[in-house]
Amino acid sequence: MKRILFITSTRIGDAVINSGVLDYLVRQWPDAKITIACGPLAQPVLENTPGLERLIVVRKKPVGLHWFGLWRRVVTRRWDLIVDLRGSAIAYLLLSAQRRVLKSTRVKMHKVREAAGVLRLDPPPAPRIYLTDDARERALGWMPPGRDWLAVCPSASLPFKMWPATHFAEVVKALVSPGGAMAGAGVVIVGGPGDEAHAVPIRNALPDRGVLDLTGKLYLSDVAAVVERARLFIGNDSGLMHMSAAMGTPTLGLFGPSDEILYGPYGEQCATVRGPRGLEETKTQFPDWRHHPSSLLEDLSIDAVLEASKRLLERTEET
Repeated sequence: MKRILFITSTRIGDAVINSGVLDYLVRQWPDAKITIACGPLAQPVLENTPGLERLIVVRKKPVGLHWFGLWRRVVTRRWDLIVDLRGSAIAYLLLSAQRRVLKSTRVKMHKVREAAGVLRLDPPPAPRIYLTDDARERALGWMPPGRDWLAVCPSASLPFKMWPATHFAEVVKALVSPGGAMAGAGVVIVGGPGDEAHAVPIRNALPDRGVLDLTGKLYLSDVAAVVERARLFIGNDSGLMHMSAAMGTPTLGLFGPSDEILYGPYGEQCATVRGPRGLEETKTQFPDWRHHPSSLLEDLSIDAVLEASKRLLERTEET
């Protein structure tokens, strides 16, 4: 029986990006016993993986002591394959028939393709999140059939990645109001704990529509089940944007200081939009952009996001 150690990311978005490689391993060796090492935020993304024997949550410690802790937990086993998408040295300190470790490269490519390169997979396998039937049943209860649903995530991990929530409200209102491209659709807002304030402008823009605000209320795998039911997802560059894409939902990602070539939502059902100020111009104009305290997407107009949303809806109409 093949035993595989899969080491992946701490962040939600990166774990989703890497999930296509994990799905390949599941499909390639359906009888394998898989051990996954990941950060605590990524656990809900991976815990329903078929063949999962053990999930090890790695919590960061000073001077890299978390790696020593992981080594102690896996060193007693001889592995058939170690896939390390963190690019650490741990794979070389364990007994294994094969090791595949992500190495840095200067070639600019999407992170899904970069991860797939560890196993020389071309085309790269698309990200995939496995859900339980219970999670899908709960989503069905919140979002009953019979109407389309528009999912939005107006938050992100850092403020400079966030398009103003008031702009989200204008786009949502225009899409679901009479005459809009999604007229009559239900609206569901998703986000993590602490993101609740970003949902308020959207709720206020549609006071009579019974907007379903699930921000900060759901386990992460339930969020994946919710966005899977949406006809369209609109969100900033965030882990939930990548989750939406992985669930096969038409996904529009809003970009400013981050690079959509590397981190755009992955798949044929996806699109990105940015304002007239390009990536390099943004970084030149705001040299401290990684620490900027507010949005760097304010050059992205409401009309541009509306138009991009309509184009994506039209392109995915037959799906």
